Amino acid sequence: MAAKISEKKWICVFCASAAGASPLYLEAASELGRLIALRGCGLVYGGASVGAMGAVADAALAAGGEVVGVIPDVIREREIDHKGLTELHVVRTMHERKALLAERADAFVALPGGYGTLDEFIEVVTWAQLGIHAKPCVLVNLTVNGGGFFDGLLAFLDHCVEQGMIQAGNRGLVQVGPGAAEALELVERTWQARAEVPLHDVRLDEVIR
Repeated sequence: MAAKISEKKWICVFCASAAGASPLYLEAASELGRLIALRGCGLVYGGASVGAMGAVADAALAAGGEVVGVIPDVIREREIDHKGLTELHVVRTMHERKALLAERADAFVALPGGYGTLDEFIEVVTWAQLGIHAKPCVLVNLTVNGGGFFDGLLAFLDHCVEQGMIQAGNRGLVQVGPGAAEALELVERTWQARAEVPLHDVRLDEVIR
């Protein structure tokens, strides 16, 4: 797999190829992309030009940031790959996409999204639980219509702890911020608490084969 294109830190954003029912979703995606770039970090994401995925990439690029996209060939037409990225990697499968995103990232942030977003985020949290990586995993729990988008998911995770399905010590692997700025503060705080940012663990390559 490719090496990082610079020594800067890279933040992987998981989000939807849909725009969502509220304009707040695209606004949050744009704000996250802009702040990632302004903090001097790079953005790595799913490579699409539509929905929240397009918004986060466009905002990071407009703010002068580097953006790396990873998209499977079979869904390039559906998600419409972004033509203006710093790098675009076209891979064969969703498994390859997730593995390369994980390799390139120093942190993971999930915006509101559906099945794909949840799949990607929960998988990297699971890898953290297994000790495969120690990179921060943060949800942006955007408030829409009076409630947090991920409130139901967070309640479910608490239920899993209560029922003995998730160890209480692992519940904190999922960090939560109400907006883009707060999510990035959590990422940076986690980085600062460590001597160095964990790089790619080669065991990632094995667990997804």
